[in-house]
Amino acid sequence: MRILLIEDDTVLGAAVRDQIAGDAHSVDWVTRLDSAGDAVAVATYDLILLDLMLPDGRGIGFLKTLRGRGDVTPVIILTALDQVSDRIEGLNAGADDYLVKPFDLAELSARIGSVARRYTGNPNPIMSHGRLTIDIAARSIRSDGKPIALTAREWALFEAFLARPGQLLSKAQLEEKLYAFGSEIESNTIEVHVSRLRKKLGAGVIETERGMGYRLGAA
Repeated sequence: MRILLIEDDTVLGAAVRDQIAGDAHSVDWVTRLDSAGDAVAVATYDLILLDLMLPDGRGIGFLKTLRGRGDVTPVIILTALDQVSDRIEGLNAGADDYLVKPFDLAELSARIGSVARRYTGNPNPIMSHGRLTIDIAARSIRSDGKPIALTAREWALFEAFLARPGQLLSKAQLEEKLYAFGSEIESNTIEVHVSRLRKKLGAGVIETERGMGYRLGAA
């Protein structure tokens, strides 16, 4: 997934960024609401992590603006505000989850996975696809019971297909999933990783629509 992190605490922000990047998600980190507004205007995110107290305003206003214009991107609030009234306000404004600081980074990973699964219509972390058994939460795959190791980038791409079964994904959409992995994306990056996924998971696991993109196929 591509995640937008809105957090002005540099120590916590760096820790959260590293945690979710380690979970094979790409992450864009901003420290102000105006920067967050710019980010959502130019990129499509699968999930937003939102602090409520930021240098240029309250995150609740940002969330209400998102929901007011029909943006249904999942949002998890990360905040030190721990009163019940604060939680109610956040959830009523359209948040999908509310996590009080300080929190365990492993719990954050679990909540991100839970929210993502709800939005893709598959709340069960264990799913099957042909010969493959996939544990979304653990990011593990078995083929006929045998474990298959995927790199972070390979998992990020495969997860994109799993989240949208049957849907055609363009090369540009897939490149976005790798946006924050550090190195510059070369023109043939998607083709290379799709080829590797086919070798590991089965030749038919990803189908090509020539000149248009890729979709999840039979494993």
